[in-house]
Amino acid sequence: MQPLSLSGLLKTNTFLSYNRRLTSLKSYANVDARTLNSNTPPSERDYIYQDLATGHPRTRLLYVTPELCSSEHFRRQLRLVHEQRELARIAIDEAHCISEWGHDFRKDFKRLSWFREMFPDVPIMCLTATANEQVRRDILTTLGLDRTPERLKNFTMTAHRPNLHLEVRFTSDQANDRFDDFVTWLKGVYARRSQPERKAELDAVGERVQNVPGIIYTLSRDECEMLAAALRQEEIGARPFHAKLPKEVKEETLARWIANEPGYDIIVATTAFGMGIDKENVRFVVHWRLPKSFEGYYQEAGRAGRDGNASYCFLYYAREDRDRVCNMVMRDGGPNDTNREARMRSLSRLVEYCESTDTCRHAFICKYFGEEKVPECDYACDWHKDPQGLKRRMMAGLASEEWVSTQREEGRFDDYEYWSE
Repeated sequence: MQPLSLSGLLKTNTFLSYNRRLTSLKSYANVDARTLNSNTPPSERDYIYQDLATGHPRTRLLYVTPELCSSEHFRRQLRLVHEQRELARIAIDEAHCISEWGHDFRKDFKRLSWFREMFPDVPIMCLTATANEQVRRDILTTLGLDRTPERLKNFTMTAHRPNLHLEVRFTSDQANDRFDDFVTWLKGVYARRSQPERKAELDAVGERVQNVPGIIYTLSRDECEMLAAALRQEEIGARPFHAKLPKEVKEETLARWIANEPGYDIIVATTAFGMGIDKENVRFVVHWRLPKSFEGYYQEAGRAGRDGNASYCFLYYAREDRDRVCNMVMRDGGPNDTNREARMRSLSRLVEYCESTDTCRHAFICKYFGEEKVPECDYACDWHKDPQGLKRRMMAGLASEEWVSTQREEGRFDDYEYWSE
């Protein structure tokens, strides 16, 4: 029997995807995998703790939250498992949350340094897709992993996703043209798929014309609900997904979207959706509003095209949204927030990315994450396709800084509650 492996979850609202992963491990790999979080039924929780208390647990893979790892009860059980030489390794997912220099710092992640202090002989693996060089160094220092450099190994991959077409679409409060622009684009995709030759190809593999899976990210639950309903009025299969929906509704929505069922082609979501989601054929990701961080944008856009086929990622950018999101970031975390500076720096770089008209989008992303080599874009971004047109669209689409500043002075962007998740 292999010793227990311990894996950390990012947030407890990832239970949908991890429950599916646990089912697969149990059914196909014959691995006794379980999870402990706020959604674990009491009977299951009791079984897991009793199993750990034996010192020789039958559980081989245990998913837990960083918050749980801070509890003395759980730590006591884990020490017993370690004393019996049954703790094989520790994997920390979304490890950028450990660093105060990161965009999503959480104190309970920082407390995971207890693992190295208590179990110096147990291998620890840290995983993240959104950490620059500074954040990576801080992760190692915070966890104490850099104290034994002879035992340390770093593995990095490029941030370049060449199959993704990256585009920024400029707009303003006055234009208010996101909906018409998106519907026109999507119905154009449907029309091309309806052409006789293409339709015959789809029929041969049993695929519907409207089966173009996608995700639209918004920043508020209200807009999430309203946008999904408006798209259904246009006979587009869209469903909302946010943290306040009942568990049963979220489970059904996710399952039917993954199964490519009619009426569930598009998920309109807040950032409560996506962690651990691994649907290969997502053909587009749209950011309806400016995300709160560069890393968040990259992580969410990266859920498109995981099958390696061409996919579209476009972000609707308005300077008014920039100021709204800036207010959100400034108000998040309370008066003693030590991470605000890092979050503001990340947001500033995302704004720079959106307003850049003189460089490749893919190159900008790679440089942000510390890569020196500029990737070959092969016309997979709006700048490479039409640099002059990009400049014209930005000038015509954005509100002027002068106008936005007057609105800012009048407090027009202070509606924080509406924009909260």
